[in-house]
Amino acid sequence: MENEFGEKKKRRWIAWLAGFFVTITAMGALYIWLALTWSFSEGERVGYVQKLSKTGWICKTWEGEMAMVTMPGAIPDKFLFSIRNDKVANRINQLAGKRVALIYEQHKGLPTSCFGDTEYFIVDIRPVQ
Repeated sequence: MENEFGEKKKRRWIAWLAGFFVTITAMGALYIWLALTWSFSEGERVGYVQKLSKTGWICKTWEGEMAMVTMPGAIPDKFLFSIRNDKVANRINQLAGKRVALIYEQHKGLPTSCFGDTEYFIVDIRPVQ
């Protein structure tokens, strides 16, 4: 009788532990999904793309840098950004050397750099005349 009671307790403990880990994993996945789909802010920045490269050991993302000049002769501000879509990165490469507007979404709170090194994700680009 004692052994049967111990086995039930052990199975109950294992089931509780498995349920706990499944719940934590589901909550983590839900958080990441929300952080990736719900943007904190949206906007556009205008300037000249200086650098664009695909980086990462396992999770490859496009990382770039744009120089934003407010007035001729002024020191440009740098806008660091990430791109998850290869088609958008190819469009940026086609417009290299030209003044462009990068349309971005800001996603705060992403847990790792696997999604991108910055919190600014480029979703589109348009040339500026």
